[in-house]
Amino acid sequence: MGAQTRHERLAQLLTPILDEAGLDLEGLEIAPVGRRRRVRVVVDSDDGVDLETVGEVSQKISTALDEADVMGQSPYVLEVTSPGVDRPLTEPRHWRRARGRLVHAPLVAGGQVRGRVVATDETGVTFDVDGQSQVYAFSDLGRGKVQVEFRHDDAAD
Repeated sequence: MGAQTRHERLAQLLTPILDEAGLDLEGLEIAPVGRRRRVRVVVDSDDGVDLETVGEVSQKISTALDEADVMGQSPYVLEVTSPGVDRPLTEPRHWRRARGRLVHAPLVAGGQVRGRVVATDETGVTFDVDGQSQVYAFSDLGRGKVQVEFRHDDAAD
């Protein structure tokens, strides 16, 4: 079985499990690690992902992988995780989940925007840039990146 076919079959196997848990499949990697393969499943939701949910989903995924032949007979290590802060914002759901966060994004037409995401809808994102509201369609934005803030002035409110 080719890598692309394995990836597609694995995604098909995992999607119902993740849907039931209210999670989105954000990434799927199969990589060699010594004599085994690492199956890394990245999940997220609008409410975030807590450790209890990761544990429950990990068990269900592990059982499904053991019962299916998608990984063949080779040993594997399963890793279920949530996306890190460095995940690029590429999908409308990523932008929605970044509400309240400081974000930097290149503009397709040139230039860039750096501001706090204050709202999203089905067409785009509203930023607060130095106290001014700026609205961009998703199609106008490149891959956004959440900026790490150690202290946000509104944190005291």
